[in-house]
Amino acid sequence: MRAIVVYESMYGNTRHVAEAIARGIDPAGNVPVLPVSNTEAIDPGDLDLLVVGGPTHVHAMSRESTRNAARTAASDLAGGLLLEPDAAGEGIREWLASFSRAGGMAAAFDTRFDAAPLLTGRASKGISRLLRKSGFELAAPPESFLVDKATHLLAGEEQRAQEWGARLRTTPPDAPGGSE
Repeated sequence: MRAIVVYESMYGNTRHVAEAIARGIDPAGNVPVLPVSNTEAIDPGDLDLLVVGGPTHVHAMSRESTRNAARTAASDLAGGLLLEPDAAGEGIREWLASFSRAGGMAAAFDTRFDAAPLLTGRASKGISRLLRKSGFELAAPPESFLVDKATHLLAGEEQRAQEWGARLRTTPPDAPGGSE
């Protein structure tokens, strides 16, 4: 299976989830995991599966203002947050909006606080909408992986992400992915 996982991450949680999903898709490690800033050479038409994820910021996908706020929070030495090297670039929202008509199979995920989605929002829903708008069929409903208030992944979330990746690997090409 020709698959790739593209992510946006501010503090590393979404990157860790993306890496776990890739291990689930191919335990041999043949699925590239790329930050959105390194996607210029990707041709989605060459893939069997495109998996895209990002953090939930203010109930949705990040945008320039929320990424700026995350960078400011990381610069506060008392917070103890470490900013990802690629956090200064464009996000998933801008990358997906730049697609012309693509197509194929895709899946969306996000990281968000451990609370009801009604309270936190879910970036994966917006990612799914943009993927469908670009002509992709969803291989699975959008998925969220949870972090605590200190922005650490909850115990078991990386394992759950790997299991989700394994399910994506075994999804038949004509299986409906849901309409989230």
